[in-house]
Amino acid sequence: MAIPPFLAELRGLVGTRPLWLSAACVVVLDDQDRVLLGRRTDTRAWALPGGIIDPGEQPADAAARECLEETGVEVVPELLTSVTVSPPVTYPNGDQTRYLELTFRCRVVGGTARVNDDESLEVAWFAQDALPELDASNQERLTLALTCKGETAFGFSG
Repeated sequence: MAIPPFLAELRGLVGTRPLWLSAACVVVLDDQDRVLLGRRTDTRAWALPGGIIDPGEQPADAAARECLEETGVEVVPELLTSVTVSPPVTYPNGDQTRYLELTFRCRVVGGTARVNDDESLEVAWFAQDALPELDASNQERLTLALTCKGETAFGFSG
């Protein structure tokens, strides 16, 4: 997986210590209400498309960019459905991070679902009643997006 240049530079300074990063994620439904998923090369698990927001990039733009880069599907974000925090992540090289995850429900405007970069082994549409197993974080964001009635879901412990 390619690491964004700004992150490679930052990792050169801080090493593998934990970093707090922002990510844009997408829940894409086609005209049959199927969900678009990609199977990741690093974990081999199915997941929602998404990735790191570049410095200065609008989160919705990052969501659309990441979806196109990973799946070949062009989307327009329509609704911010949730703001969540990922569990701690440790990558095989030892890099540690947590993500502030901004999840958008999107509509398809073009493209064809396919493996479009080196981050995915497979890309496919799934009926909502026939989804592959997802980790807890992806399942939570998917559920929040599918049940969202127009108000962004977020946690608050106060």
